[in-house]
Amino acid sequence: MSSVSSKAMSRFLHALCTVSLALGAASASAGLFDDEEARKAILDLRQRVEVVRQQAEQATEQGASRASEENAALRRSMLDLQNQIETLRSETAKLRGMNEQLSRDIADMQRVQKDLAQGVDNRLRQFEPVKVSVDGREFMVEPAEKREFEAALAVFRKGDFAAAQPLFFDFLRRYAQSGYSASALFWLGNAQYATRDYKEAVINFRALIAREPTHLRAPESVLSIANCQIELKDSKGARATLDDLIKAYPQSEAAAAAKDRLARLK
Repeated sequence: MSSVSSKAMSRFLHALCTVSLALGAASASAGLFDDEEARKAILDLRQRVEVVRQQAEQATEQGASRASEENAALRRSMLDLQNQIETLRSETAKLRGMNEQLSRDIADMQRVQKDLAQGVDNRLRQFEPVKVSVDGREFMVEPAEKREFEAALAVFRKGDFAAAQPLFFDFLRRYAQSGYSASALFWLGNAQYATRDYKEAVINFRALIAREPTHLRAPESVLSIANCQIELKDSKGARATLDDLIKAYPQSEAAAAAKDRLARLK
């Protein structure tokens, strides 16, 4: 009950008390007034009580109506607040979903960038010089240079000596200053020896020795020259070559083989 209703009720009770006192006073003084005046006084008091009662009821109804309106307004406010909370929840969920999607997109983009960078690195690496070790020597070569030398050597090792020769020729023409050059000359000479092209083989073995006399294949090249000379029926030249081999590379396996050859030639 509102404060207005409480006040109206208080006034009503006060009026009742007043009427009760007035009635008591009227009864006590009945001897002093005649009946007509007493009736008027009672009627007046009743009217006053009725007015107060009606005011109290009106105030009570107004208070109840106001309380109902206030309750309705409060319910509407609560409903609006609940709707706002649900809206915020929905927007929060939407933002969370957008954030998760954005995180996935960023992760995907980073993976793509990483793959692209790796691909670029791999492509660039195909053109970067690489270190190789051949016949006891280490040097830097271009990737294409390495591929071509290894391809020619693979053909030689398959026993296709005729097909290997143009590959080594082309390699030496294209990469004249390559670290592979001495090795290429050695295998080219061996391919020519295998196809009985002894004179050309001697030329390439001698080119190797002149180019790199300390090369690991140099002693073998000198021995191969002697073998070519033997095949060409040049025994005198072969003996001179074998003597030179023993003097130039006395500790080599080729020198030991040269001594055996000399013994057989004599």
